[in-house]
Amino acid sequence: MSALALGLIAAFAWGFHDICVRYLSQRTPLMAALLTVSLAGTAFHLGMMVLQSDFHPMPREAVGWSALAGVFFLIASLGLYGAFQRGPVRLVSPIIASYPVLSVGWAAMRGAEINLWQWGAVLAIIFGVSIVAALSDDSTEDVPAKGPTIALSAIAAVGFAGTFALGQMAAEMSHDMPATLVTRLVLITLLVIGMAALRLPFWPGRSTLAVLCLMGIADGIALMSVVSAAGLPDAQYAAVASSVFGLLTIVMAWAFLRERMTSIQWLGCAIAFAGIGYLAL
Repeated sequence: MSALALGLIAAFAWGFHDICVRYLSQRTPLMAALLTVSLAGTAFHLGMMVLQSDFHPMPREAVGWSALAGVFFLIASLGLYGAFQRGPVRLVSPIIASYPVLSVGWAAMRGAEINLWQWGAVLAIIFGVSIVAALSDDSTEDVPAKGPTIALSAIAAVGFAGTFALGQMAAEMSHDMPATLVTRLVLITLLVIGMAALRLPFWPGRSTLAVLCLMGIADGIALMSVVSAAGLPDAQYAAVASSVFGLLTIVMAWAFLRERMTSIQWLGCAIAFAGIGYLAL
């Protein structure tokens, strides 16, 4: 399977994850929800490792990179949740969706050959996703100051790019499944420490538990897909393809929830997938 295909699997999984968010109550404690999703994703990941007998010792350096990826994943998650809490979507989504530029830039710094047409395809994907996301938000209510929202969105973008780059580096030195497990365990450990220090609630509520577990499984599939692209040709394109998850969330809402999509949004979809199609050549 190609890196692009794995990235698209991740995008569909994260798109489903975001659809599930719509069923959560606004009163659900944010950090408790994030912890439950992370625990469910880790349980799913461990189950896959047991089924595949995919337990391997990891070199110390690979453990270090995996652990650092966990730090970045926590940063990305907190930035994402914080940015979307503030809104609006038309401001937040395009900034977060820009992380492929960082992913491809990092790959180029490590020696990958990226030509101008490939850079153009990456930018086309970001542009297409941004069109769809920006036009999905027709809210007119007052929103908080834009500065902190932009900062949180940028932090999320850097966090995702760092997670994927470091996770793939660790997987190249070892195996992708153990590397991803370390990333998840570090995220959970840091999250629990932070929640305990701030005396935040750990229980999200019984009514949301099933939805959060589904979100965790989707998150588990997504992160596993991107990291497992390590070692494949053009592994960085897994991160690029995964960035269309925001676009797919809106398309899924159109398909299953009967939400409206405009012709310009469909044009944005076409631009994004044309970019992916070019990278697949």
